[in-house]
Amino acid sequence: MFDIEAISSKSVLAVAAAIGYALATLLMKIAAGNPTLLIAAAICAALVATAMAEVLLLRQVDLGLAYIAIIATETLVVLAASYLIGEPLTAKQMAGGALVVLGASLVSF
Repeated sequence: MFDIEAISSKSVLAVAAAIGYALATLLMKIAAGNPTLLIAAAICAALVATAMAEVLLLRQVDLGLAYIAIIATETLVVLAASYLIGEPLTAKQMAGGALVVLGASLVSF
């Protein structure tokens, strides 16, 4: 059945928050070209769900560690999504993303 422990895992919550931010960012990109009330509602829903995941995560880990995990994961998700929707990534952007992930992994240990 439904296991609340599975969704309260620190890793799951950090990934959920990162994906929520990435989803909201992609929806904002869509809204930039075609703003509608439905897209605005979807952005709000994504941000509310993300905030709830963060609140649950912050009950379990320190603020610094939580945001390091979220930022590194979000960077990877946004870079992958940009590639998948056909937006070219420059070498500078990819290097910047790599530095964010590398920096996050260095300070998390």
